[in-house]
Amino acid sequence: MSASRRSGTTDELGPGEPERDGADLLAALLDGMDAALCAFDAHGVVTHWNREAERILGWSAAEAVGRRGFAGWAVRTADAAEVEARLMSAMEAPGRQVHEFALLTKEGGRVLVRTQSAAVRGPGGKPAGVYCAFSEVHAQIDLERSIALSEALFEDASWGVVVVDADLRPAVVNAHAARALGIGRTAVLGRPLGDLLSRGVEELESALTHVLAEGAPPAPAEMWVSVRTAEGETRRCWRSGFLRLSSPLAEEPVPLGVGWLFQDVTEAKQSEQEAALLRFRSNQLHRAARAAAECEDPGEAATVHLDFALAGFADHALIDRVAGGSVADGEGPVRLVRAAETPSGAPGPSVLAGKAGLPVRYREGHPALQCVERAGPVRASAGAADPEKAREWALARQWPADAVHALCAVLRSRGRTLGVVTFLRGAGRSQFERADAVYAEDVAVRIAAALDLADLVKPTTDM
Repeated sequence: MSASRRSGTTDELGPGEPERDGADLLAALLDGMDAALCAFDAHGVVTHWNREAERILGWSAAEAVGRRGFAGWAVRTADAAEVEARLMSAMEAPGRQVHEFALLTKEGGRVLVRTQSAAVRGPGGKPAGVYCAFSEVHAQIDLERSIALSEALFEDASWGVVVVDADLRPAVVNAHAARALGIGRTAVLGRPLGDLLSRGVEELESALTHVLAEGAPPAPAEMWVSVRTAEGETRRCWRSGFLRLSSPLAEEPVPLGVGWLFQDVTEAKQSEQEAALLRFRSNQLHRAARAAAECEDPGEAATVHLDFALAGFADHALIDRVAGGSVADGEGPVRLVRAAETPSGAPGPSVLAGKAGLPVRYREGHPALQCVERAGPVRASAGAADPEKAREWALARQWPADAVHALCAVLRSRGRTLGVVTFLRGAGRSQFERADAVYAEDVAVRIAAALDLADLVKPTTDM
């Protein structure tokens, strides 16, 4: 245990006296400190020596207390005068003084320590001695590095850093994370994550709860979230790492929260997805071309291209031919005849239709008619309409009832318009984008070539 040189008066007090209780409390406090501590009286005699000082240097309190200075036991004799002068100078200096010097262990080794010393004032305010707290330099440097790292993460880091408390609310947020969340650093603190994110919050909270209970996952996780901003919702992909934060002062690990580090990888993920989609669609076009080359009937080859194009692209598709076979640019209004379509119920291959040659009852302004007039792709959507209105929207355009998004591509061959191919998506898919229109045009070129060949080989074909 730590020792302090007590006066004879203190030794004579009984164990129940307040003065003795105060001395015991002081000894307990000194022993519980993480830093090594010693104290000197005005003459340089050691009066206090705690357990951490014993751990670092090996000298027990009984061996240290009562010695004058460090000379001959804790410091080399050649260095003793300088060390003592630097320590005792704190009696006359204001505030604390910081020094570094080498001390000797009981085994004769040397330990480089960093000290903080300050004067101890007596009842009249005069210096009565000096206390000195010291720690090994490498331990102090480790502490300073940890503090510096924390400050750098929360100020200058190029990725988001958020400390989330045990209630899953942000407790500390760095500048990068605040910008990513579209809100000020102080405005984020204490707010539920659901106030900051509109989508992906359940997945994030589940990950944070898991980390609190089980610890950090072995690898980063990529999460798609939608951030609420003044301009509206923005969908982002964050590559996130998680660390469970536990108190270093508790005997058992007590979770203080979770350290959440994330980096925005939206552009990279979108590029990866676009590249993968492009490869898949190129493979589909290649496979469709090989399969269509084995078809004796060019009309069947057209439906083969349609079936291959549907995979991962649309839920339904149909082909409308221009009545009479084709129309040159600039000719009057056209009528369209349904030539082929995919089943509207269970999935299956496209089936030929329109053998009777009756025109489809498309109203003026129908996307398919606009596509013919423009000789270019046309996109249409029911938007965010309720299911019943979306159903009415689809049926009014002669499409399956579950269609919500449509993309029409013109069928062109040898400078003439042969018809229109229409791709339809249900409510579970997103709207068609510009890249989708490019793919639809690639498919339309192949379908048009097959239909044109069918007209040349069999002019009276039902297609």
